[in-house]
Amino acid sequence: MSREEEDMSPDIKPTPPPAMIYTYVEQPPMAGFNLLAYIRQNLQYPEGAQRAKIEGRVIVKFVVNEDGSISDATAVRGIGAGCDEEAVRVIRNMPRWKPGTQNGKPVKVYFTQPINFKLTNGR
Repeated sequence: MSREEEDMSPDIKPTPPPAMIYTYVEQPPMAGFNLLAYIRQNLQYPEGAQRAKIEGRVIVKFVVNEDGSISDATAVRGIGAGCDEEAVRVIRNMPRWKPGTQNGKPVKVYFTQPINFKLTNGR
């Protein structure tokens, strides 16, 4: 048996390609909860950012998986001083979503969420 024939053994199954991650789908994913209230209740303004009076918007991109879980959260635009990491933390800890669907089947979908950091008199 040649080396090529050994590599093509029926016992060895090729690794399936990773599932495609969609940008647009027929039915987009939806949070089954009040997303803005969740962010407001769980976001903790980093102390260093408060002391430095840093305000702004962090844009977090993440994947809503076929089971509604959240993965691959990253800050695609940030303001620094710990705010980027805090925004990603809040997104990673979200409850499951209703997944997006394409052709009637749940699929992975990219989602982008802005998170505002605004100082108030109480902070």
